[in-house]
Amino acid sequence: MIDLRSDTVTRPTQGMRDAMARAPVGDDVYGDDPTVNELEARTAEILGKDDAVFVPTGTMANQIALRTHTEPGDLVLVHRSAHIVINEVGGGAAISGVSMHGFDSVDGTFTSGEIEEALGRPHPFNPDTLGSPATLMCVENTHNAGGGTVWPLAQIQDVCSTARDRGLRCHLDGARLWHASAASGVAEKDFGENFDTVYVCFSKGLGAPVGSALVGSREIVRRARRFKQQFGGGWRQAGVVAAAALYALEHHRDNLIRDVHEAKRFATEIAGIEGVRVDPDSVASNIVRFRVVGDAGDVATRLHEAGVHMLPNGAHGLRAVIHRDVTDGDVTRAAEVLAACLT
Repeated sequence: MIDLRSDTVTRPTQGMRDAMARAPVGDDVYGDDPTVNELEARTAEILGKDDAVFVPTGTMANQIALRTHTEPGDLVLVHRSAHIVINEVGGGAAISGVSMHGFDSVDGTFTSGEIEEALGRPHPFNPDTLGSPATLMCVENTHNAGGGTVWPLAQIQDVCSTARDRGLRCHLDGARLWHASAASGVAEKDFGENFDTVYVCFSKGLGAPVGSALVGSREIVRRARRFKQQFGGGWRQAGVVAAAALYALEHHRDNLIRDVHEAKRFATEIAGIEGVRVDPDSVASNIVRFRVVGDAGDVATRLHEAGVHMLPNGAHGLRAVIHRDVTDGDVTRAAEVLAACLT
């Protein structure tokens, strides 16, 4: 099976498994797991922040960030198709009691002008106690639902500057920040410089079996650790999985550009298939979203029966994600199978 559902389906390499087997461990709840401590320090260093907290999942990292930065009843500015809105089971409302103002664009980005419009301007005739206070802005880079969009650095700097001028804190959902950096040449710490917190995932693209981290100032991370524990994220000898993440950081980041190139090649190959609509120039990272004539679910089923696994999105959309376990030959074969399934 050529599995293009996600870059989370990768298997640990033998080198990663060896690192996991050798990892020195302790009890992370007490802060004495040396491998976890090393991973947190290394991640904070890469992202240019003071400290990091290692957590089981990316959803937990995002939800901890929401709870750390907001109070119940607050308003969060974010794109309407962000992962934190559509793929986290309503966690922002259920756990932190926040509501979301969703920006609307095809690629998942938004502008400082849209922030200003959403916030409006205070006036003495209008009581300031009626609306939900906006306290946080969230950016997702790369933006999954937008097709793996890589935010331009200048645009990130602009929206963060506007948000701060209006008194908002800033959080970056960088689940695939590694691919954003590989595709653009912009260092991860430069993408994250203007944010109070940044979340990165070790199991998306990098090939680790589990784990994410939330980074920020020491004060913010100290508060985040409280919510990690409250949300059930306190784990014990977590150094075994932290070792996998450390191995991924040191050995798997340099070849992510290959995923980007192969995603563009896949989009170019399927663009010529009758019944497929895709713009290869819109492919910015390792995610290819395309549309098909007919029901996407039926096409996904036929693809699976022919040995290619993709996810349907909506009535006519499909998503293919290139990752380290997909060979160049797999990419070519997947395009051939898609053509056959649409004939």
